[in-house]
Amino acid sequence: MTAIWRFSVLADRHRALGSNLEDWNGMGTAWSYDKDAMAEYVAIRTRAGVMDVSGLKKVHVTGPHASQVVDLATTRDVEKIYPGRSAYACMLNDAGKFTDDCILYRTGPNAWMVVHGSGSGHEELTRAATGRDVSIRFDDNLHDISLQGPLAVDFLAPHVPGIRDLPYFHHMQTRLFGAPVMISRTGYTGERGYEIFCRAQDAGMIWDRIVEDGAPMGIIPCRFTTLDMLRVESYLLFYPYDNSQMYPFENEPAGDTLWELGLDFTVSPGKTGFRGAEEHYRLKGKERFRIFGVLMDGKDAPKEGAAVMSGGEKVGVVTCAMYSPLVEKAMAIARLDVPFAVTGTALQVEGPDGPMDATAQPLPFDDPKKQKRTAKG
Repeated sequence: MTAIWRFSVLADRHRALGSNLEDWNGMGTAWSYDKDAMAEYVAIRTRAGVMDVSGLKKVHVTGPHASQVVDLATTRDVEKIYPGRSAYACMLNDAGKFTDDCILYRTGPNAWMVVHGSGSGHEELTRAATGRDVSIRFDDNLHDISLQGPLAVDFLAPHVPGIRDLPYFHHMQTRLFGAPVMISRTGYTGERGYEIFCRAQDAGMIWDRIVEDGAPMGIIPCRFTTLDMLRVESYLLFYPYDNSQMYPFENEPAGDTLWELGLDFTVSPGKTGFRGAEEHYRLKGKERFRIFGVLMDGKDAPKEGAAVMSGGEKVGVVTCAMYSPLVEKAMAIARLDVPFAVTGTALQVEGPDGPMDATAQPLPFDDPKKQKRTAKG
């Protein structure tokens, strides 16, 4: 396990809720609390929950060549992103294989914040910055408190003028409980939600106010791993747990294409010149697998890494699974051989007591038209 070298100022609050602060991305993160995780899942789907996602890495890219650096390192056409808007993007290596995903926040004409997970995003930006008039700065003072769920906007509205008018994938500089913050209408749950970027000195106060003032609305603190249940339903991948870094191909280096992961939509139409672009386009139609959904016939969720079978042959692997008490079904994200990633294909999934019948289903399982996360008003 990587030694913890990054620290959230909310650590004591997580310990008080029963967390041992397991390592994620170099930061002690609340993988577990004393209470039932299913209650947290239900809260986010039906009310709202608050999470500390400060383990995400925040990198500021500023200077006259900032846009060129972000454009070179990522799959998005950055000139279409104006200050106050953000975009989901991917980063590739020279082989056209996925190395990280991120959200690009344009905070000014020559200023960006790139937020990424446990891939090589920081390294990709640093590489692209070589020889250019730009500053790359990693920021661990900035904390990220995520408030997610259908009641999140109702909680914030009395405190943040204009929050109801903030569109999906936009952000605003404002104040919350008297503290300066940047609030982004983004998240990792499939629900309408907000990420509150704040100074370390303000994070404890903001967390406490949300927990205390939100309690009458049913808003509760949620552990980081509750996201696993939400992401299965909402088709949100988590590097490296859905990738070949975790499930390698024999005699092949780790690395997946955006076509295989279903992330090709992150490439702006017609964009060239980003790292790995030529190989990305060349690899279209050469998919070795596809990320696809698997819906169980019963209510038992398989374990991560469970084999997916057809006719006695292994045709895939489960990367993350869950049972939803709201729809009373068990479901999973899986890496399926291309011929079996077809809606309605009959499958069997390895279970503790033998094969479980299942069916291939397209993702996302929940809210396929993304109406919840993009709702207005």
